[in-house]
Amino acid sequence: MSYHGDVDTDADRIPDHPDIRAVTLQQVLEALVDPVRRSIVTQLSDAHADVKCGGFDLPVSKSTATHHFRILREAGLIRQYYVGTSRMNALRRNEFDDVFPGLLNVVVAADNTSLTHG
Repeated sequence: MSYHGDVDTDADRIPDHPDIRAVTLQQVLEALVDPVRRSIVTQLSDAHADVKCGGFDLPVSKSTATHHFRILREAGLIRQYYVGTSRMNALRRNEFDDVFPGLLNVVVAADNTSLTHG
């Protein structure tokens, strides 16, 4: 479940999020081609909850992770918001599935399969 109590409403801190209908399939596929970004999407999907930026198991530095979060946000895959000082990440599954039905399920299933066989 998503937690949205005590959400910081300071518009300067909340990054821009695209209208998912304006995002192209090419942009989505380019975002998902990177294994770190697929891992972020898979971890969010498997968590069934929003996750703070520092809560992911990633093999990259904080600054590199920030870059990957931006690419995912710009591709319409995640929504970021603040709870106190923590930047939270939410998978935009419902919105995304309306425009690209089934794509997230296939990507997450394939990523989970590669983790268990790879």
